[in-house]
Amino acid sequence: MALWKPDPTFYPSPREAVAAPAEELAYVAAYDRSATKPDAIAVIDVAPDSSSYGQVVGWTELPYTGDELHHFGWNACSSALCPYAPHPHVERRYLIVPGLRSSRTYVLDTKPDPRQPTLVKTISAEELATRAGYSRPHTVHCGPEGIYLSALGGANGQDGPGGVALLDHTSFEVLGRWEVDRGPQYFAYDVWWHLGHDVLVTSEWGTPSMIEDGVVGELLLGRKYGHALHFWDLRKRRHLQRVDLGDQHQMVLELRPAHDPTKEYGFVGVAVNVENLSASVWAWYREGSQWAVRKVIEVPAEPADPEKLPPILKPFGAVPPLITDINLSVDDRFLYVSAWGTGQLLQYDVSDPFSPVLTGEVRLGGIVTRQAHPSAPDEPLAGGPQMVEVSRDGRRIYLTNSLYGAWDDQFYPDGVGAWLAKIETDPASGGLTVDPNFFPHGDQFRGLRVHQTRLSGGDSSSDSYCYP
Repeated sequence: MALWKPDPTFYPSPREAVAAPAEELAYVAAYDRSATKPDAIAVIDVAPDSSSYGQVVGWTELPYTGDELHHFGWNACSSALCPYAPHPHVERRYLIVPGLRSSRTYVLDTKPDPRQPTLVKTISAEELATRAGYSRPHTVHCGPEGIYLSALGGANGQDGPGGVALLDHTSFEVLGRWEVDRGPQYFAYDVWWHLGHDVLVTSEWGTPSMIEDGVVGELLLGRKYGHALHFWDLRKRRHLQRVDLGDQHQMVLELRPAHDPTKEYGFVGVAVNVENLSASVWAWYREGSQWAVRKVIEVPAEPADPEKLPPILKPFGAVPPLITDINLSVDDRFLYVSAWGTGQLLQYDVSDPFSPVLTGEVRLGGIVTRQAHPSAPDEPLAGGPQMVEVSRDGRRIYLTNSLYGAWDDQFYPDGVGAWLAKIETDPASGGLTVDPNFFPHGDQFRGLRVHQTRLSGGDSSSDSYCYP
């Protein structure tokens, strides 16, 4: 239902979003690796003055098994205020929640009871395949004219090309394939944009058959996973340019464009360099009439006793950082980099996007280190900082520890468990401190693993803005 006034959680500019009220709830995707129990959205109380702070206060179980919830997002956000395709009276009300293995997508209504989202629609795998030609939905972003849903696979669920489907803002019907001319693009992963410049950007992982059973060593060492960025004309929906990072840089994953709509740069994380097991972050930027990329951060692998490594890493005698997520504060000041393999969350001052400065580091988990949380110092943690979400004001960072079921099992064969941590920082000077009073984990998640977090009212990666 439309509102008479714009949703109060929509902000014309990132500057106004930074000054918004703090989040009170976090929504967390929880999934059953065995596919014998339904996945769920867990709701966490994140208000520090609440008696249930840091506890699971809501739980919405989905009707099927085998979904493997992964990334999800809001139906609408601040981009609804953009002038060229305005939808100012939609609400940030529904969570769009894809199942990466089942290809089903769920629509959950958070308005009647924010602590108990209600399932109102299920988009079947058949509808996505028939109307858009895609499967394995991965990432959700709310755009001015609809909901963008990236997908890893083509209609058959195993091969490509992957791409982007567009959903209607209000009916949630699959409108169709977004691309009019995809050019050389075949692999898919993330999708983002520079709205004020009519530019869309996509990144690359691999087709479903390349990722669903874990990392395929032959494909990785053969440099067969994605290693390029694609730039598109946003309005014409046509491919403009492919920029190759070099085939040694395998799995070009999370995209984080500048929030300032006058800027034309952004960051992308690369999981692994097959030549030395390092991971990296690259900046993309416009160079004249073309797009270019530059490596701006490199995180080296850490030597380790092969006896302490999982079978997949024993021949290398080292732990790869495996950058699997990055996030950019709304003021574009700090970039957060999660190194899931080594168990690091790294904070960089990117005031100069081409010369990042390391300003903070926290270790939790890690393939070898198993760094404990300060609230449970005798409990070694498996998994590591994986999905990272930043509050709008830049003061709080939320981390979950599971990457993807089959990959968890390869790199943490003794199990990853489930945990959510909160890190605090000063948005002016940086530095990271683990909140010792916030640590939902283990049985609180009812035996499920946890992946992405979304914050009530929006967060650093849920909105894009059309005014500086």
